[in-house]
Amino acid sequence: MASRLAFWILFVTLLALTPFRSPAPLVFVPGEGWYYESFGENAKWQRPRAKDQLDVAEEAFKNKEYSLTLHAAHRVLRVWPLSDYAPRAEYLVARCLETEHKDEAAFHAYQNIIEKYPKSGEYNEVLLRQYEIANRFLDGEWFRLWNLIPLYPSMDETAKLYSEIVTNGPYSDVAPHAQLRIGAAREKQKDYGDAVKAYELAADRYNNQPDIAADAMYRTAVSWQKQADTAEYDQGAAAKAIGAYMDFMTFFPDDKRVADAQAAITKLKALQVRGSFEVAQFYENSHKWAGAVVYYNDVLQLDASSPLAAQARQRIDVLKPRLQTPPAK
Repeated sequence: MASRLAFWILFVTLLALTPFRSPAPLVFVPGEGWYYESFGENAKWQRPRAKDQLDVAEEAFKNKEYSLTLHAAHRVLRVWPLSDYAPRAEYLVARCLETEHKDEAAFHAYQNIIEKYPKSGEYNEVLLRQYEIANRFLDGEWFRLWNLIPLYPSMDETAKLYSEIVTNGPYSDVAPHAQLRIGAAREKQKDYGDAVKAYELAADRYNNQPDIAADAMYRTAVSWQKQADTAEYDQGAAAKAIGAYMDFMTFFPDDKRVADAQAAITKLKALQVRGSFEVAQFYENSHKWAGAVVYYNDVLQLDASSPLAAQARQRIDVLKPRLQTPPAK
């Protein structure tokens, strides 16, 4: 037993004293996975200076060697994170991820540039690329698990992407369009209340841009109209839609959508008339004559020339004497 113990002590001692090469470091890169960064094969793309390392990434990207681009660009970010070359390296990472259809990861890589390198010369280009990614999700692209497994399309997540863009640069070239697209995403989600808020913000914030303001005001009216047309007809939303269309026509009388706005108002007023007439009938059938007369009068105020107006007048004439009859004791 003693001799065996002595053998193992001697073996461990010799092993500890024996020189050997340490293994290559195992590196994890988001969007790439694990790889060994060692000399030999990897030394072909490793460089001792940030600029030279970035040049490797640039050349690889130019040649569409995206895996090599990612390795070289990530090395710039890991070894020289505060260098002047880091923003461009982060941009190349995002471009590679976008090229590989990893849009969520690409969007967040672009976001890193906004947050870490706000003075980057590619700031506006980054916002534009984020906007184009968000547009693809608005068009139905699915969000993915681990950038691999398609899960679902989501207008809520899409609206959040556009919101980030607006926050990043509220007065940038793409921000007004991104603000409008927040409304569009909410419309697709059938969340018309939030759609209206998004459009109203666009109309208010970018009122000095006629095309944006006009589109925002028109889409506000459309969203109210969609709310009015839901399963249970919303009389209040119809009134707000009419008001929004009227505002749109007042501020932009030469817009090509004015005719559509007028047609929408005609339809909405007809719906309002129909709604008031049906409420009046409900009160009349319930023997609540005063309530019925109020709503029949509402029909006349909304559109005195409508087909239902003649019936409303007739019912008012029938019900008025009953209002004057004292209740039975």
